[in-house]
Amino acid sequence: MAKTAAASDSRYDAAQIQVLKGLEAVRKRPGMYIGSTSSRGLHHLVYEVVDNSIDEALAGHATRIEVAIHADDSITVIDDGRGFPVDIHPTEHIPGVELAMTVLHAGGKFDKDSYKVSGGLHGVGVSVVNALSEQLKVWVRRDGKEHYMDFVRGYTRTKLTVLSKVPLKETGTKVWFKPDAEIFTELRYDYDTVANRLRELSYLNKGVEIHLRDERVGQEKIEMFLARGGLKEMVQYLNASRKALHNEIVYIDTEKDDIGIELAFQYNDGYNENVFSFVNNINTHEGGTHLTGFKAALTRTINAYGTKVATKKGGDTALSGDDVREGLTAVLSVKVREPQFEGQTKTKLGNSEVEGAVKTVVNEMLGAYLDEHPRVANIIIEKAVSAARAREAARKARDLTRKKSALDIGNLPGKLADCSLSDPALCEIYLVEGDSAGGSAKQGRNRAFQAILPLRGKILNVERARIDKILGNEEIRTIVTAIGAGIKEEFTLENVRYHKVILMTDADVDGAHIRTLLLTFFYRQMPELIESGFIYIAQPPLYRVARGKDEYYAYDEKERDEYVGRLTVNDSKPNIQRYKGLGEMNPGQLWSTTMDPETRTILKVTMEDAVLANDTFQTLMGDEVEPRRLFIEQNAKFVSNLDI
Repeated sequence: MAKTAAASDSRYDAAQIQVLKGLEAVRKRPGMYIGSTSSRGLHHLVYEVVDNSIDEALAGHATRIEVAIHADDSITVIDDGRGFPVDIHPTEHIPGVELAMTVLHAGGKFDKDSYKVSGGLHGVGVSVVNALSEQLKVWVRRDGKEHYMDFVRGYTRTKLTVLSKVPLKETGTKVWFKPDAEIFTELRYDYDTVANRLRELSYLNKGVEIHLRDERVGQEKIEMFLARGGLKEMVQYLNASRKALHNEIVYIDTEKDDIGIELAFQYNDGYNENVFSFVNNINTHEGGTHLTGFKAALTRTINAYGTKVATKKGGDTALSGDDVREGLTAVLSVKVREPQFEGQTKTKLGNSEVEGAVKTVVNEMLGAYLDEHPRVANIIIEKAVSAARAREAARKARDLTRKKSALDIGNLPGKLADCSLSDPALCEIYLVEGDSAGGSAKQGRNRAFQAILPLRGKILNVERARIDKILGNEEIRTIVTAIGAGIKEEFTLENVRYHKVILMTDADVDGAHIRTLLLTFFYRQMPELIESGFIYIAQPPLYRVARGKDEYYAYDEKERDEYVGRLTVNDSKPNIQRYKGLGEMNPGQLWSTTMDPETRTILKVTMEDAVLANDTFQTLMGDEVEPRRLFIEQNAKFVSNLDI
């Protein structure tokens, strides 16, 4: 918490905190502020407090942040920033720290002189955390004193007091909070989820040292995240399970028109584009003007270089954006004073001036880099030209797919049994492993709203294939045609024929592999389906426990043992059937256990952490063996049921 560096002259006291009142609504409608009251919202509390510390780092006043998960799942966050203001606010007549903690929309981030840029919820974060915690405590070191306050469910319990004197150079803030059990349905923090966000923040804020400590019994752990190379290290991390085409990571770190622009990228021998964009540390999943500017400039600059040095092979056809981004891993981060967010989840940047700034910077600096590094430039050009040739082959495959409609899909392998309703919001399609299970599903389904598409064997691993090969695969063409919305850049969400696409595979290793192949396909080729919440995983039972007319279905061993105990009479145990395949169930059993909306359990697939998801898919499904071996070694201890 101690800060030894000299304090900045920049003014930051209670007068800089502007007030937009209201806090009680947070407890009444927490989902409006943190997304949910489940695990996702629980973790959001940590991010909001950490974001305050990161904002101090962005402003140049903090270099170290510590996060601790305590034994009772309470959280402490410490930074060596300037410390919350403790003087009395000129109009609200309470200390600045109390104002920030108890009043919604009260924060230094609304004052341009306090923070040039900021992330998080732009000033509502720490008060929301206070409102949703059964208790919160804050210690502030500044002005040669250590101050203390504590709160209960958003209300002040202890007024600001001075605990002791400290050296004048020691400044910073320490916040401890315990999430409120009256609010949250989940109170257990996941270490990896917190660690992934802190690792990401370290990449986005180079030079900031972030420590994470887990004190819970049996899972004690300490990690430190520090990226002196910034986004270069993030690209290196993302490409760890890939074969890079050039060793040096292309890196730009500059400022244009008061907009901070940091960019790092490297090409690999894969066929997927992995581009991540951030604004003020916020992951802009939906892109925006900064990403548009980067993509346009990258395409223009690589085409210009190819033309200038006459190394482009394959005629005068210009390389498309998709061509130049094949195999690209890139991270773009911009720092903007007043970002304007748009889109469904408010993660799409709308500032028009940012597009021009990014375009100019990439055009100039990347153009100079390619001139100075001809070997790297030629590797990029050759990769793009190869992609262009494959694009032409893919066009022919797409033409074949377009000619097929959902009406004549019966001519394809794996016949579709469609539903009678036409409203996509009411319709669902089961992608079923095998003809036998497909037959049972067709007989057991509700024909009004449930469509069945049996799949034969394992589909192509799209992680290792170009789009032309992907579209040449009959099973994939069948899926694409049935869903009816196209694929990749031609995908149109409005044309999706089912708002529930349910993956139903056997509860064994092969079934898990097929499910992973399908998830890889949707993540790489139709990510919009996952983002819109249209992809689900069916949960068929593992066991049937029966005695006479009494029967129960168990989804794990614990449930099985409970039913066995219930049906055991005079030491005579009931009959236990272990389902290895869906085809072992008759249509009635499949309906009642796995397909009936009234009784089934299905899991929605989400893309909570796109960076982590991308890395996991590449590790498990890519060509490199060593990262996959390490993943298996590190996670084998968590496997509880493995078919041999």
